Amino acid sequence: MAGQFEIFTDAEANVRFRLLGADGTVLAISKAFEDKKSAADGIMAVRECAGTGLIKEARTNAWGGTGNTRAGLPTPAHRRHRHVPAV
Repeated sequence: MAGQFEIFTDAEANVRFRLLGADGTVLAISKAFEDKKSAADGIMAVRECAGTGLIKEARTNAWGGTGNTRAGLPTPAHRRHRHVPAV
């Protein structure tokens, strides 16, 4: 059996959906939606792009950022700032 989507109402009365694996394991939980129609539209969007989505590793640096530019590319070496400790 394939996985399935399940629409539910959370504790704050928001509509959400979760993606369940074939064994019933929760694989993902959506953001909050205003109504069931919006949640169903969200499910359709996930179905449309999940099969073609790229895998990206999110790496964090010591300051909590990703270390990447807004375009998702590493900052060129000549633009990196080096921090030199005070003497």
